[in-house]
Amino acid sequence: MKIVVMGVAGSGKSTLGAAIAQELSCRFIDADDLHPEENITHMSSGRPLTDAMRWPWLDACGAALKESDTVVLGCSALKRSYRDHLRLFVPDLRLVYPNVPEAVIRKRFEQREGHFMPDQLITSQFETLEEPHADEDATEIAASLSIGQAAKLAASQMLAK
Repeated sequence: MKIVVMGVAGSGKSTLGAAIAQELSCRFIDADDLHPEENITHMSSGRPLTDAMRWPWLDACGAALKESDTVVLGCSALKRSYRDHLRLFVPDLRLVYPNVPEAVIRKRFEQREGHFMPDQLITSQFETLEEPHADEDATEIAASLSIGQAAKLAASQMLAK
């Protein structure tokens, strides 16, 4: 089982992904750790990544997914084309989408410390976001759920598929 928790910065991909991995007793990988230093420097300066910068990173994400039997990857995968690229590595990719409103994301950024993504990129994240299509069969998680509730829901949905 290969799961990607996708969404905009601040949507809880890492926190939720780690909790889902714990529920499923499997490995969690944070895609932020797979970025080359130039991507992090670029984003830290308030500039969104270009697609040319994303493709090698998505290749690294796909390779990481492919190398484990059961794994949860927290990865923005904002566009359908990015998710389709990951499916080149893992055709049976499963998606979890924490659907968090922009106002909630902005409040989270006010309290966020130690992350390279500055709050001025929130708008570009939402502009880039293509919510999962029906044929992607994503498990959508409401922002109102606690992390524990969301992880249990997502894990049960993944096991039911």
